[in-house]
Amino acid sequence: MKITDIVCEKRTVSLKRPFKTAVRIVETIDVLDVRVQTDSGIEGYGSATATLQVTGDSLEGMKAAIKGPIQDALLNEDVNRRNHLLMKLEKSCIHNSSAKAAVDIALHDASAKNCGVPLYQLLGGERRVLETDMTVSIDDPGIMQEEALARVQEGFNVLKLKVGNEEEEDFRRLLRVKEVVGDDVRLRLDANQGWTGKQAVHFLKRMEQENLNVELVEQPVPAHDLNALKYVRDHVHLPIMADESAFSPREVLRLLEMECVDYVNIKLMKAGGLRRAGQIADICESAGVPCMIGSMMESTVSGTAAVHLAMAHPNILLYDLDAPAWMNDEGLKGGMSYEGREVSLSERPGLGFYQSMEV
Repeated sequence: MKITDIVCEKRTVSLKRPFKTAVRIVETIDVLDVRVQTDSGIEGYGSATATLQVTGDSLEGMKAAIKGPIQDALLNEDVNRRNHLLMKLEKSCIHNSSAKAAVDIALHDASAKNCGVPLYQLLGGERRVLETDMTVSIDDPGIMQEEALARVQEGFNVLKLKVGNEEEEDFRRLLRVKEVVGDDVRLRLDANQGWTGKQAVHFLKRMEQENLNVELVEQPVPAHDLNALKYVRDHVHLPIMADESAFSPREVLRLLEMECVDYVNIKLMKAGGLRRAGQIADICESAGVPCMIGSMMESTVSGTAAVHLAMAHPNILLYDLDAPAWMNDEGLKGGMSYEGREVSLSERPGLGFYQSMEV
């Protein structure tokens, strides 16, 4: 089953409500859909989202990488030689993790379709239901309180609160949310690199003294400052998770060597696809560090790929899979589905989409 073409199509998806973090505000996302076409008629679907503030990848850059060196490396190759293909994909160009992720997902989808099995099964997993958290965007404390209550009423029992702004305002945000959700709802904080090491320690110690029942804190300091990340972990009791500090397996190895973190958040757009995301989970498993599977604000296609990996890897124990739930109707059939906080997949082959992604 030889690759005959890689097709890229842009689409814009609007969000149901603005997504706000310490570094950006998002109301629409630009998605690059990818179709790996083969001489057997099987197509593999993938997608990537432009996230300049996080990955540095633009839509134009992703398309140029895919239609240039990536396509050059993969044309006329056999989809069934998956590891060989994925190695060629990785070596085709430097960086471009989002472009590589889109093609990696499409290759996995085509391979699983050719075998007639869902992707999670090809990866060695089993079908099950996962429970995702739900994100509450950074905003005025009163607005965050209302949002948190609305998400709990929808059935979510784990909330990820976006913080990382001015300390007193962040503390008011947390207290206002805690007022309405009580102790039955677990809270995770995501600072998106918004604090210095000393600011983070001061804030988190204060939070510990108030016994606010926070489960973990994600990326409290700038991604490059591993010394600050270690300083935070060494000076507070709360578990610390790396996100923007953890792109590649090599970076994750460094985090583990320095004992900077208690958890690692894996995202396909950062890692460069399912293969390298799985490597990160393997490395962390060897070090006894559990992983979360998360995503950027991205399409249901790549979100579905993350769900398949989560169902297959034993060291992915936490699930931040809410991004597709923020999207207005994408016009796609199949893939992941939601029932409140529960996320499930179909038994269809590959990613499980059964409507053409052509536009």
